[in-house]
Amino acid sequence: MKVKEVQLSRKITTQLLHQALISPDQEICGLIGCKKNLATHCYPVRNIAEQPEIRFQLDEKQQIKAMSTMRDKGESLFAIYHSHPSAPATPSAMDIKLVSYPDTIHLIISLNTKGVLEIRGFTIIEQAVEEISLSMSPN
Repeated sequence: MKVKEVQLSRKITTQLLHQALISPDQEICGLIGCKKNLATHCYPVRNIAEQPEIRFQLDEKQQIKAMSTMRDKGESLFAIYHSHPSAPATPSAMDIKLVSYPDTIHLIISLNTKGVLEIRGFTIIEQAVEEISLSMSPN
């Protein structure tokens, strides 16, 4: 997938930032569904990593349920998201190593900023990381 720019709605952006803020000590994670390349729904998934403060691992059962719901709604997988409570919004070495959906966008929310939360998007294909320009759509 060679994507250069994506738009996120204000609603989805707010949901992602809110999730990160209410769980500032652990990485939050989940999926975003889309229709016609427009992000439509956010599906939070429980982080079951052994060290959730520095790593994320999607709960398989919740991931399968979210993907089933997407399919039922006619959506496809748009992005996988997670937060970095104390690190920049860039993929860690472990994030890059453990990518299981290389054809999707990876959104990272950082709480490691001074008063302003940061969201950045990336493609990670065969351990090559490319940043995607993010913009917010009005709806």
